[in-house]
Amino acid sequence: MSDDVTEITPEAVDDAVQAALQAIAAAADTAALKAARAAHAAEGSPLARLNAHMRSVPPEHKAAFGKLLGQGRAQVGQALAAREAELEQAETAARLQAERVDVTALASHARVGARHPLTLLQEEIGDIFIGMGWEVAEGPELEHEWYNFDALNLDPDHPARQMQDTFYVDPPERHLVLRTQTSPVQMRSMLTRELPIYVISPGRVFRTDEYDATHLPVFTQVEGLVVDEGITMAHLKGTLDHLAQQLFGAEAKTRLRTNYFPFTEPSAEFDLWHPTFKGGARWIEWGGCGMVNPNVLRAAGIDPEVYSGFAFGIGVERALMFRSDVQDMRDMAEGDIRFSEQFGMVV
Repeated sequence: MSDDVTEITPEAVDDAVQAALQAIAAAADTAALKAARAAHAAEGSPLARLNAHMRSVPPEHKAAFGKLLGQGRAQVGQALAAREAELEQAETAARLQAERVDVTALASHARVGARHPLTLLQEEIGDIFIGMGWEVAEGPELEHEWYNFDALNLDPDHPARQMQDTFYVDPPERHLVLRTQTSPVQMRSMLTRELPIYVISPGRVFRTDEYDATHLPVFTQVEGLVVDEGITMAHLKGTLDHLAQQLFGAEAKTRLRTNYFPFTEPSAEFDLWHPTFKGGARWIEWGGCGMVNPNVLRAAGIDPEVYSGFAFGIGVERALMFRSDVQDMRDMAEGDIRFSEQFGMVV
């Protein structure tokens, strides 16, 4: 219908209605139908302009032309409502089809991640000591030489401070190393905690070791420290025996063999009697221990005439090897999920 409608005629009304019906039928979706409604039924549409000319119709024709316009507008309105219902039904059906779920299809099983066996063993050891009333202490892996060596009674010419054992961080004047044991955490604990002290310090340590079946350049330690009045080697031995029995059974025990460590005096290596070892019960070297050296206590501002203490350290990888018959330590480091699955996928 053109914009220059000046009179109402049956032909003009029919043309406007037919144009509206064609546009409504051609609307393929609700957006197109909305555009058709605006063009053919809203203000400014041909039918609306024809209705505006009713004021110029002679009085004797107003009723007839009014009826004609009303019927045309009603026909367009009914067509709009019917087409809107059709489109909404079709679009709903299409959406439901797109969102259809085949309840008979087999579910896809995603592989769920889990904690590493080393993490589980480290947490188990932590739980044992927390159950005894100890605390877990943590510290930085990038450590100052003073905490890693000097405070632990390692002289400047001690072999452990040489490049073949320690990762030094440039520039050298910063005196930073990747910690070679978690003993620096023990020193930090003695400097910051109130006495008495009962802590374990688990975490990763770094040494320039070969990467082979029994050595890793990055491995996990758990070290323990007690500083209190009246502490003796008997307390140390009892603690180690309790740890062994909790991890390896009631028949497990430990024995001490004289050794030397700068951090402790007297010092000892300790062995584990493994009652369920594959191939038969036997003694297995497990870690190092001893009474805290008085020089170390003095470095932390603790009077060795009043307080004494003991310390020990174990490698978690080594414990996992002889606890679970792991033959190659590299299996623990390479991230192969098949290795972890053997221990149960504990989330």
